[in-house]
Amino acid sequence: MLRIASLLRLARHSAAPRSRRPRLERTALVGIVASVPFVLGFTTGGAHDEVAFRFQDRDIIESSGLVVDGDLAYTTNDSGDSGRIFAVDTRTGETVGVTRWSDSPTDVEALAPAGPGEVWVADIGDNDGDRDHVEVARVPVGRGERTVDAETYALTFPGGPVDAETLLSDPKTGRLYIVSKEVFSGTVYAAPRTLSPGSDNLLTPIGSAAGIATDGAFFPDGRHLIVRSYAGAEVYAWPGLRRVDPLDLPDQEQGEGLAVDADGSLWLSSEGVQAPVLHVDLPAAVRQAMAGASPSSTPGINDPSRPVDPASHDAWPWLAGLLLFLVAAAVLVRSLRPR
Repeated sequence: MLRIASLLRLARHSAAPRSRRPRLERTALVGIVASVPFVLGFTTGGAHDEVAFRFQDRDIIESSGLVVDGDLAYTTNDSGDSGRIFAVDTRTGETVGVTRWSDSPTDVEALAPAGPGEVWVADIGDNDGDRDHVEVARVPVGRGERTVDAETYALTFPGGPVDAETLLSDPKTGRLYIVSKEVFSGTVYAAPRTLSPGSDNLLTPIGSAAGIATDGAFFPDGRHLIVRSYAGAEVYAWPGLRRVDPLDLPDQEQGEGLAVDADGSLWLSSEGVQAPVLHVDLPAAVRQAMAGASPSSTPGINDPSRPVDPASHDAWPWLAGLLLFLVAAAVLVRSLRPR
């Protein structure tokens, strides 16, 4: 997976002027650096952030999902770990509880609130595109050590395997939604209103969201949600999935976790040992836009049970950025040829 901080450091280093660097090469490098925000999903609005705490537990090495409930933050490692959820004190960063729910999940990528003392765990990663179904489990969590036999639900995508890292839980209805991880535009899928533990639960596409989605969450009002990529995020009105406002996110080693607390503030986690968890206040402009936003009346989107065409998402910024990147890369390759 791409590490944003490393890429930006490399880009800044490469773009530094050197007397022996040909002008054409410098121009190409500037083009590549300029295209990175478009290709990776950078946005325009900034947000104030602070380090809330650092994970102290060295077993937390790839924080991929995040839920914040009061003074506890819940996280889980990315693929390669056993099925366990860490309860972390947000005041100290110390692990105060571990819940073991599975010996060998396939690729856990996200968490979502499931009510007091519970979270949804999303075993939904599929980088190779070879899973005939993915799974979610409702798991009790909290302080202390426990091993639980969590009920697991199989979910299937229409049309075949889909890679995803984002699980959303509607705070008003409890219904689950998954956002696929695709380059230009992710698809939002709705799970059945009632999940069946004994059979496959078919997901329904209901709209589109930002590309390269690594996590997301509903706001407490149930009228808005946010989907993040590695460096940016988009706020959407619900249930219309109309884009309200974009915002930049702070630099992280590999930002994959996002939670929204009871006050509507964001918490961001990242992969890495003893990685910091950031507390982010939404910019005033975003809050104002949310206050003025109303659900869209777009046919087929307002009702989350009705399928829509996911291609309706506006992807022109991604296409423009990708084109700029490819042109700049071609110029750079040409400039490096032996003469």
